[in-house]
Amino acid sequence: MQIKMDYGRNGLIIDAPDHADVFLVRQMPNPADETIAIQEAINDPIQSPPLKTLLKKGMRVVVIHTDITRATPNDRLLPVILTMLEKGGIRRQDISLLNAVGTHRPQNKSELRKMLGEEIVSNYHCLQHNASDESQLIFLGNSSLGHPIKINRTLVEADLKILTGFIEPHFFAGYSGGPMAVLPGAAGLESIFANHSPSMIAKPQAAFNITEGNPIWEEMKEAALSIDNTFLVNVTLNRTNQITGVFAGDVIAAHAQGCEFVRKSSLHNIDKPYDIVITSNSGYPLDQNLYQCVKGLAAAKNGVRESGAILLIAACEQGLPDRSSYATLLKEWGSPNMILKKMAQPGFVCQDSWQVQIQAKVQKHADVYLFSDGLDDTQTRTSMLHPSRDLANTIQKLVRKYGQRVCIIPQGPLTILQKRSS
Repeated sequence: MQIKMDYGRNGLIIDAPDHADVFLVRQMPNPADETIAIQEAINDPIQSPPLKTLLKKGMRVVVIHTDITRATPNDRLLPVILTMLEKGGIRRQDISLLNAVGTHRPQNKSELRKMLGEEIVSNYHCLQHNASDESQLIFLGNSSLGHPIKINRTLVEADLKILTGFIEPHFFAGYSGGPMAVLPGAAGLESIFANHSPSMIAKPQAAFNITEGNPIWEEMKEAALSIDNTFLVNVTLNRTNQITGVFAGDVIAAHAQGCEFVRKSSLHNIDKPYDIVITSNSGYPLDQNLYQCVKGLAAAKNGVRESGAILLIAACEQGLPDRSSYATLLKEWGSPNMILKKMAQPGFVCQDSWQVQIQAKVQKHADVYLFSDGLDDTQTRTSMLHPSRDLANTIQKLVRKYGQRVCIIPQGPLTILQKRSS
């Protein structure tokens, strides 16, 4: 049978075994008018006064948004929010937009225009968070785990903070969105490294579908609650990037409702793991590089048996990226066992270590194959993966080697598999 995988910008049709099980995100209805849906959610928020009642003339407002590696429809969401702010009496010169890049690279002007739209870039104060610049940060105390909470100064000092983003399953924070706008989005390196440290990533509760009781998410929650006067506007999306839900209001309560909405559409129960899982990383922009595609591998791990196989289909148009810490660590350490051994050393801290650690855990569990137009075979092997150039041939070989039970996850980490409870 032919299955369309979310791959790059246009998708990819594969010939899959007829007997394979296919798991898709359940389709949720999208509103007829996205603008009206956003406005209605903001005017009738969850456990919060309506936005218009929070606005006062002369106040400074920061609207924080996700970066280019995320699928948030910033160019459709932000104009609605900005219009509502100005109609509420906030002057344009008192509004700043903050790109919550976390440890990612900043965007160039062209990328910002694509993300936000020409109108916003040309007419509003657009800032990019720099996690390594201490002058941009304010220390707000230590978390309950003893980790420093350092947050972007402009965000903290604003009179009102609007946190935007979108909610999807997340491989170690449970779900994206909500408090993640603050930590890691607008946090300092020290805070991010502590939150994403090997000991935190290793916690069994640091996984898909878990927020409460997940130490990583709980600390993100603490960071978000350490700043006052916040208002959340998160969205959920379907396969074609249409908005299916808008969750506005209290950062924690609105996010919780959004997570429950996503859980209903993304969670699938399985009776037992599969021999082979064929997956994607949800296509562009989530499969821009292999670093981001670790999320797809982590999702596939939930559905594959020990010593089974995962076939990842991801465009990786920006490579690994080659000059990243992620690429360096994979090349230098060369095996899952060595990676996990190095990271277990006391005091280990390194950019991108969390992604490398999770990939190593996946590869200790199952063999991983990669089909990608963006990486050559040398890059793939250096990343500890088995290259595939002929998908049909690879799938046939995997079935002969690993077994007949095949699972296909066309939308990758947007789909959560879990063993059915007895």
